[in-house]
Amino acid sequence: MKNSTRRFVARDRNWHPPAYAPGYKTTVARSPRQALVSMQHPTVSELSGPDFRGLRMGPYDNDLLMNFTQGQGLPIGERMIMFGRVVDQFGKPVPHTLVEMWQANAGGRYRHRNDNYLAPLDPHFGGVGRCLTDDQGWYHFRTIKPGPYPWPNDVNSWRPSHIHVSVMGPSISTRLITQMYFEGDPLIPKCPIVHTLNDPDAVETMIGRLDMARSNPMDSLAYRFDLVVRGELQTYFENQ
Repeated sequence: MKNSTRRFVARDRNWHPPAYAPGYKTTVARSPRQALVSMQHPTVSELSGPDFRGLRMGPYDNDLLMNFTQGQGLPIGERMIMFGRVVDQFGKPVPHTLVEMWQANAGGRYRHRNDNYLAPLDPHFGGVGRCLTDDQGWYHFRTIKPGPYPWPNDVNSWRPSHIHVSVMGPSISTRLITQMYFEGDPLIPKCPIVHTLNDPDAVETMIGRLDMARSNPMDSLAYRFDLVVRGELQTYFENQ
């Protein structure tokens, strides 16, 4: 029997940034030059899976203080906890889905061969982690607060401190890649990437909130960052 409570939720096109935003200069070269292709009849592979429940995690996969050197040395910087829930657009938890994250170190440098920022690499920090959400959609990481860094968008552009996040959601077509900024950072309103968003409420969804109740005294501050994917009632493609 068909569930009569299901309904189509239209995409708010004012919520998402345009593909071509000249103020964010890398979009000039990489934005589409032709109309997007609409898949009117998604296949089962797009509406389901992958199933991560059988994925085996290492003991430190979600602990960036430990996972690069296996506890043989601790990274430098402000220790912090990043946590939250993965839910669909109706607040329903998305359990057992993969959350991945990557970030710069406390000096604002990534462990990547193309990052030539003058800040030093931390020999005890890799900058990547992953975990699975629990039955209620909760995820949790322990890490170092990343530093801001300059980038060549214009003469004096700086990225706010941020952590990149990828979450799969309930299916491959719901994968969301976003980033978490930190509450109160004065660089957020100056960031050219943030300027591509027309709705201030959309910017707020990318800001992690300080949560003193979940912080560890004399150890780590905690920031809550909930992730919302389209879920079962998702809009699968642009024109559908």
